[in-house]
Amino acid sequence: MLSRDQIATAADDLLRAEAARRQIGLLSLRHPEMTLDDAYAIQSAQMARKLAEGRRVIGWKIGLTSKVMQEALGIDTPDSGVIYDDMLFDSGATVPRGRFIQPRIEAEIAFLMKAPLAGDVTRADVLAATGAVAPALEILDTRIVRKDAATGQARVIVDTVADNAANAGIVLGPERHAPEAVDLRWTGAILRRNGDVVATGLGAAVLDDPVEALVWLARRMGRYGQRIEAGQVVLSGSFIAPIECPPGTRIAADFGPFGGVSLDFA
Repeated sequence: MLSRDQIATAADDLLRAEAARRQIGLLSLRHPEMTLDDAYAIQSAQMARKLAEGRRVIGWKIGLTSKVMQEALGIDTPDSGVIYDDMLFDSGATVPRGRFIQPRIEAEIAFLMKAPLAGDVTRADVLAATGAVAPALEILDTRIVRKDAATGQARVIVDTVADNAANAGIVLGPERHAPEAVDLRWTGAILRRNGDVVATGLGAAVLDDPVEALVWLARRMGRYGQRIEAGQVVLSGSFIAPIECPPGTRIAADFGPFGGVSLDFA
């Protein structure tokens, strides 16, 4: 377990890295004893600072929901991060050059909540608390290096969680659907980068059902005294591998009848 001072120092380092657009080294190398609880404490310390500075929480992201990603990292659980008001982009928007360090994109299904959700909830509880579902993109970025240059060690889950689960932005498509009217397991997307198809996927890649991702999140948040609030948006997890987005990239995700969403990187 990390001390309170170590948690505060790590949170400060990550906030400075975000502001300067410059990555820091692996926290897992700095603190080999670091636990997942420590990582969420570092994430929460950053959230406290951002809220004090006037930022507002508008939702949550769920990551590492696919078995392929979990097995690659040697874990058996998803992770989660915070979505702030300055992370929201309109579909068709252009991200200014230099806004992010190493941006990547994932295609996801977003849940727009009409009621709070926390604790030992069921799938039916999630559907009852959801006002609508929508096509979305998540913008990933890393304030921690992906791999240590000296040792070759890659990030592990404690690095990712401490770094707000690599969350940097959200893009919502304009379409809205009643959650009970759509089979989210069969809802998917064709993702194009600069006009070329680079990924396809289905919602079933997310814990076999994107709704189950929110069941997991509500239960995890309940253990930390948190809850999903009415009016918030929840990204349920990606069903494609992350797509690199260097300057000049145009992303378009075609969700078929479910809708579409796009984003440009200047």
